[in-house]
Parts: sequence; structure tokens; C-alpha cells
Amino acid sequence: MEGKETILPIKGQRNILITSALPYVNNVPHLGNVIGSVLSADVFSRYNKARGRPTLFVCGTDEYGTATETKGVYPEHIALKHDLIGLPALEEGVTPRELCDKYNRIHSDIYAWFEIGFDIFGRTSTQKQEEITQDIFRKLYANDYLIERTSQQPYCEKHKSFLADRYIEGTCPKCGYDDARGDQCDKCGSVDYSPLDLKNARCKLDPDVTPVVRDTRHIHIRLDKLQPAIEAWFEKASEEGSWSTNGRVITESWLRQGLRDRGISRDLKWGTPIPLDVFKSESDKEIYRDKVFYVWFDACIGYVSITANYTDEWEKWWHDPEHVKLYQFMGKDNVPFHSVIFPGSQIGTNQSWTMLHHLSTTEYMNYENGKFSKSRGVGVFGNNAKDTGVPADVWGGNADSETQRYYLLKHRPETSDSQFEWRDFIAQNNNELLAKLGNFVNRIVKLVNSRIYNSVIPDYTAMHSDPLFDNAKQEINRHLKQYLKELEAVNLKDGLQTAMDLAQAGNAFVQSNRLDSKLVAHEPEKAAAVTGIAINIIYLCASVFEPYLPATSKSILEQLDAPFLYIPDHWTADDIKPGHQIGKAQYLFMMIDPKREDEWREMYGGTQAERLKKEEEAAKKAAARAAIKAKKAAKKVKKPEEQGDESATTATDGATPEDKSSKLATLKEPEAVQIKTGNEKANVETTAISGAKPAEVGKEAVDGVTDGVQQVTLPSS
Repeated sequence: MEGKETILPIKGQRNILITSALPYVNNVPHLGNVIGSVLSADVFSRYNKARGRPTLFVCGTDEYGTATETKGVYPEHIALKHDLIGLPALEEGVTPRELCDKYNRIHSDIYAWFEIGFDIFGRTSTQKQEEITQDIFRKLYANDYLIERTSQQPYCEKHKSFLADRYIEGTCPKCGYDDARGDQCDKCGSVDYSPLDLKNARCKLDPDVTPVVRDTRHIHIRLDKLQPAIEAWFEKASEEGSWSTNGRVITESWLRQGLRDRGISRDLKWGTPIPLDVFKSESDKEIYRDKVFYVWFDACIGYVSITANYTDEWEKWWHDPEHVKLYQFMGKDNVPFHSVIFPGSQIGTNQSWTMLHHLSTTEYMNYENGKFSKSRGVGVFGNNAKDTGVPADVWGGNADSETQRYYLLKHRPETSDSQFEWRDFIAQNNNELLAKLGNFVNRIVKLVNSRIYNSVIPDYTAMHSDPLFDNAKQEINRHLKQYLKELEAVNLKDGLQTAMDLAQAGNAFVQSNRLDSKLVAHEPEKAAAVTGIAINIIYLCASVFEPYLPATSKSILEQLDAPFLYIPDHWTADDIKPGHQIGKAQYLFMMIDPKREDEWREMYGGTQAERLKKEEEAAKKAAARAAIKAKKAAKKVKKPEEQGDESATTATDGATPEDKSSKLATLKEPEAVQIKTGNEKANVETTAISGAKPAEVGKEAVDGVTDGVQQVTLPSS
């Protein structure tokens, strides 16, 4: 499935273009951010690729705007350091470019750990972004969809600069929330007010300073003039594309209130520059020389420019609405920019654009009955999710992230807010992933690995078509049909449940046919048929779980020693043929000790300062213990005559702290599982992708095979 050839749409096929909301570059995403956009988009991208469709998945960091400029610092700021003591710029002490380089790598690393399969993860601070944004601007200007306004803008006399909307705080004019920003109220979600509408306005950089009002000139896009065209497009697109309900409601609300022109320029340095060639007078050129585009105007254009950085043939994706369907994923707070402003900009160019087909939006994921908060250190953020040691397919992607990915998708807030809870997280790993999918795969692969079949798929053809198995085959196909229906409608959470139902149906099939020693001994043809069908159910599981649990799917394919199977419309139960030799059994998931609940809750709660203090205290205690042991070891080295013949057995006591830590880490590796083979004991490899032992979900002696043949215990589900 992973190819390096440039992905381009193919006429006559269903071509899918997918974007996830561009994460703002100077923030580390928390789990709610991950599930709201990139992980959801990744599942849908993988699904379409698993169906054999030309699919391009585009994302990248949103790098322009006030937050970056103030968190980064220009060289000329250094001389003004004493005047900018309250600015977040001094948190990093680097230029905006250096800041973006740093955080783009952080984001890339986080998403790689969650195994997000972008076709390109780019950025908006590029030459392509400038070229395409300016071209759209010129067309809007030529088509009379832009207008200049002189507005009053908050100005901080202390810092000698206009204050961006987000650096004005005060009381929301809509709901009365007293900590609203000039660009958005986090309580009621309103964004359609001016920062000057805030009551009791104050400068965020210095709350004791009250901003004054000064005139400034800016360019606005005439959304009011574009509204009829936007409404007509919205009514058709939202119906044909079956948009998420919250996406429709938010868009309808904006249109119902009536659109108004909105500023698309800002008094900043870090951003896409406004092209001066559209202005006739030198005075106008001089005014706009030091202004840039407002980030909300050019951020969505980033999808286009990132595609252009992926391929010079980007227009085949973005200027072919007849053959390309655009699916966009985001949290609900990003809806208006994708459903009103960006489409309005596309319409205003009078060009043929690939426009939004399906809008998939989520509500919020909360953390343990509260909100994720980076400043307060509450919740799990992308850069520390892997610190739990939990596989990413339980969270999100490789050997250390499988469980995380599963849990987030199982709790995707599609229609209402969802809750992240450690107890539920552990239970779903142990009782679902491990007990249902993991044990089903392990029990059958081990059976084929045993001396019964010597890792070769038996000849199951004699009874493969027996009516005895018709109900089981029909049930698997019912689950497959439902799975396809859910994924086509972008019902990702229901699709995951259906995939798990399919795996559980495989478990039930094996149980109902009692694949035990008696069946093998007395009805070998039936045993072979049950085994062959079960292996093919597992093969199908590798396909339907691949969009959700890519590392797990990869491990299953390695165990089956089979290539990826594109998700079929109908399952025939014979894709893996008799005589095929499979690989060795590997465990897919590890048991999580329920005791970890309190440990993780404490680890990811409280303030960052409290966490740091705990880490420092733990480090001091560890260093003190190491020093004591090193001192004892030094004394023993001085008196070798006292050691006698036992000196060899205490050699580790004389090791350095680093050596000893390594030794201790080695001792913590999982032990090999002993499988009975007659009167012998044989080591079986236990370290697959996750390298851990499965839960013992219950014991049913399914294979008490005699004559020294390997005994295989198939735990029930």
C-alpha cells in the first residue's frame, strides 16, 4: 500500500482528496486535537487506499499569524527586549522561521509516532503559498470582491504596535464571559464580533495597560456580495456530500445571520505579503508594503500550496471538480473557515475549483471530566502520549501506539463531546483488543504453526462449500457490508465497532465448531475447513482493521506471510489457498495492569510545575540510590579476598549506574512462554510488534491432541 510514485487522479475512477485541519505550528497537539482532525482523516485515507482508489492525503503546519510572530522574535526585537518583557516572543528567543522549523519537526514526529499516513505533511510558509495566495487575491480584486476599509484598531502605546485580535481580552459581548479574546470567545464559540466590541478590554501582554484606538487601513473580502453564490453551493454540497450535522448547523447559522465583509490583511511582518502590483498609487503601495494577509484567509489556501509542493501537477487535484471529491476533517471550531470563507474565496475567482464535498467535524474530547490544558499541564499531549509505554494502535500507530489509536477512534466525538478516562482506556485494551481480536488471531495462527499442520494451510476444499458453514459466511459478509456502508458515510466510530464485530464473529465461528482434538482426530476434513475459513477471516480482519490499526494489520500479514488484501465488496473465504505456508505466531497486544490507572492519572494531572518537581525529586532519589550502591560496590572491589568464589555472582554490584540500569532493564523483558510439546518444552517467540503477553481470558481445552503433538490452548472470548 505504501508507494513512492506521485499520486494523481485517474479519469474514470473515484478520486479522493483528503485534508485535515492544519495544526497551528507553535502548539503541541493534545489527544483531542489528534482525533478531531489528523487521525480521523488518516482512517478515511487508509480506507480509500485499501479500496484501491487514487487518494491523496494532505496536511501541514499553519505557520503564519500573530501567535508565531509574537512567540518568535525578530533580530530587531533584541534591542527592545526591555520593552517587550511580557511578550511570548521571549519564551523562545528565536526568529519566526526558526520557531516554525522547530515546531514543524515536533508535529511531524508526533504524527509519525501515531503512524499518520500523510502523502505530504508540509507547511504554509513557502514560496508556493505566496504565489497561489497572491494569485487568488488578484482574481478577487479584479472581480470586485475586495474593498478597502479604514478601521479602528486597538493599539498598545507601551509596545508601540497594533494589537492582534487574540492579544485583546475582555468581556464577551455575546455571552458575558469575562475572559474572551478579541478573535473568539472560548465559552460560547462566537467569532463574529470585533475586538473593540469587548467590554473592559485589556492588553493580554500587559493586563495593566488599556489599549487605545487608532485608525488603520485594511482590505476586506466582500462575503456579503458572495453570499448568494455561497448559499447555493452550500445547499447542494451539504446534501450531496452528507455533511456532519454540526458542520451544517454552524454553516447555516452564519448564513442566517447574514455575511459581512471581513478583513483579510493585518499589521504584521510574518505572513504572506500583499502583492503591491494591484495598487495604482504609490501611497497605497506604501501603506500595504508592511502588511500581510490575515492567517484565516490564507490558511485554507495552504491545502492547495502544500499539494503544489507535492506535485507540479497540483491543478489536476484542485481544478477538476468533475473527477475529484474533496473530504475535509476538523474540529467544529474550524467549520466557518472551510464552509464559508474558503469556498467564498474559490467562488470569487470565477475559476473551476475542486470544492468541499464532505465536511467531517467533531465535537470536543474532554479529559477526566475536565478540559485538556497545556498551560495547566492537564491531559495527554502528543509529545508525551508515548511516555505511557502503551502501543499506539491502542492510542495510535506503531509498537508503542496501537492501543492509543484504537481508544481515540472508539471515542471519536462525532455527535457530542466525549470523555477520555484512564479506567475505560485500560478496560478497552484488555477486554476488546486483546480478548477479542488478539486472542482470535493468536489461537488460530498457533494452531496452524503446531505439529498438526506444520505452518501449512490444510486442504480445506472437501468441506469448504458445505452448507454447514453457509450461515457463518453470510454473517461475515453482513458485517463486511455494514462496514463498507459506515466507512463510505464517514461514520468512523461505527465502522470500527463493525470491524470488531467481524472479528468476534470469527471467534464465535471457531467456538461453535469446537475446533478441538476430537474434531482433528475424528473429522479431519471438517477441522481443515474450519481452520481454512478461520484463517481467511483473519486475513479479512487485516484489511478492515488496517485503516484503524495499521501496525496490527501489518503484524497479522507478517504472521500469515501474505500480501495486503484490498477490501472486497464480497468475501469468498478462500483468498489464502490450501498449501500456503504461514509465518510464526506473534502477540498483537499486551495486557495493561489496572494499577496503571492511578499512576497515569497522577502523571497527566496537575500543573507543569508540579510534574517537573516530581520528576526532579524522583531523579534525586534515583541518583542517591545509585551513589549508595556505587559506594558499596567500591568497598567490595577493595577487598577481593573477602569475596572468595562468590565474586563472580556479585559482579553486577560493581557495575556503573548506567550498566546496572541496563541490566535491570534487561531483567524486565517479558519471559518466553513455554508451550508443551509432548514431554518437551519449547520457547515460543513472544515479541511481535508489541512484544508482550496476551491476557488469559479464560481457558477451554480446544486441542488436547495426543501422540506427542503440540497442545494448543484456545482461550474463549
